[in-house]
Amino acid sequence: MSQPAPLHRPVQGAALQLTALILFVGMDTLFKWLTSDFAVLQLVWARFFFSALTVIVAIRLIAGRLPWRSRAPHLQVLRSLLLMGCTFCFSSALARIPLADTTAVNFASPLITVALAALWLGEAVGRRRWGGVLLGFVGVMVAVRPPFLTGAPLDWAYLLPLGSAALFAGYNILTRKLAAIDDPRTTILHTGLAASLVTSLMQPLAWHWPSGTEWALLAAIGSLGALSHGLLVLAYARAPASLLAPLSYTQLVWATLAGWWVFGDAPDGWTLAGAAIIACGGILAVLPQRPMPASSLAHRGGGH
Repeated sequence: MSQPAPLHRPVQGAALQLTALILFVGMDTLFKWLTSDFAVLQLVWARFFFSALTVIVAIRLIAGRLPWRSRAPHLQVLRSLLLMGCTFCFSSALARIPLADTTAVNFASPLITVALAALWLGEAVGRRRWGGVLLGFVGVMVAVRPPFLTGAPLDWAYLLPLGSAALFAGYNILTRKLAAIDDPRTTILHTGLAASLVTSLMQPLAWHWPSGTEWALLAAIGSLGALSHGLLVLAYARAPASLLAPLSYTQLVWATLAGWWVFGDAPDGWTLAGAAIIACGGILAVLPQRPMPASSLAHRGGGH
């Protein structure tokens, strides 16, 4: 059986990515809402358990079978565990700092993804995109509020979304890499399996029995996670990681509105300044690169 090749449909990929980002904000808002009643570990379990259940049912109904078999099971397990670590760091941050602040700092992820796409996947990332990556990191530093800028002690909680960003960048790169190895349905199916198993084993440390309504909310977290990451897999199967990653900056708009409306958390000057700088870096990174001369393309075997 021949290996599936990533599709080259950047417009479709961008649309899928943007839809996934809106769903991510919905999931994050629900996460933050429930941190007052549940331990983060139990919420992370719900996110992966119900996500895996949703994916299994959906694929079974749509495809009629479950494409379990992966050509790279070790990468599928690693990808799932990276997402688990990312979710735990991000959720722990949501319990301590505003949604918009957590999202802004987490925007280091697209920047790291662009860098890894160039270094690991060999995707073309020109000087302008590298400049956007560096400018974006300056914005992340402002959003983190380091002591040398603010004169105040560093709030360690702001390092949690930074750790989440690094883990999610690795997840994104593996998503793109697996697009050339496995059927997208296989990757979607494996997204929550390893994480669900590991977090299930850890529940005796944090379990609090939910009420009927709380069960529904926990299930909603998982369903939103399944749908958003399913769309993400489809997006990365259609467009390069270095193009899709900077689109994640639109998530800050929805996160700011959700934090303001649901929790009354208006972003402060540091968050807004950092987000503005990050957005400028993202614009630099997402703009199409200049086409290469025909002679250069010939030396590269015609490009892609």
